[in-house]
Amino acid sequence: MAPSPRWTETQEVASPRPFHDRFEAGRVLATRLSAYANRRDAIVLGLPRGGVAVAYEVARALHLPLDVFIVRKLGVPGQEELAMGAIASGGVRVLNQVMIRELGLSQAEIDEVIRREEQELHRREQQFRGQRPTLNLKGKVVILVDDGLATGATMWAAITAVRQQQPAKVVMAVPVAAPSECDAFRQIADDVVCAITAEPLHAVGLWYQDFAQMTDEEVRALLRSPSPSGGGQSGGL
Repeated sequence: MAPSPRWTETQEVASPRPFHDRFEAGRVLATRLSAYANRRDAIVLGLPRGGVAVAYEVARALHLPLDVFIVRKLGVPGQEELAMGAIASGGVRVLNQVMIRELGLSQAEIDEVIRREEQELHRREQQFRGQRPTLNLKGKVVILVDDGLATGATMWAAITAVRQQQPAKVVMAVPVAAPSECDAFRQIADDVVCAITAEPLHAVGLWYQDFAQMTDEEVRALLRSPSPSGGGQSGGL
């Protein structure tokens, strides 16, 4: 039998067990982010789909506006769960050149994955953002939230894209991640909050009792909810 993962909490909250679901994970994560509560210059951005449910609870607990930031993982052909990079809104591309070389992937293979994922990224922008105001993140404290970090490629692309809008501060926040992933993000994020770090992580889904894939409609329903900050629809600031 394989040994149980060794895990540590960054602060003394939560119990040594998987989260029930993403909403519970968001409530736990919010306790690590209390320093940002009620700030007029802060916004919570969830990475769809699963990250939006976590972000919803974070925004609600901190009384901050909620919005969505679109990013897509670039999966290795034939091993789609293995990320060789990611793309995000604003034309940002992040590629793991070391992995690409080791796997011997051709430029044509890479271009095909990017083309397919760019189509999905544009579709999701229409599905989730629609007529919502364009995000204006300049001078804001941006809290980027996902349901966990596996390779970290999607979050890395998201932070890279957000940086282009000149925010005052970028906070990377997730319920669970490997310690090495949390440490890596200190290179590009101003604050890194991982509620639980686990070694080995194995897979993010193992830390949730309910890790069912969210539907587009579930994401839209959360984004349509009244803004936790009391300012009506969440949307751009």
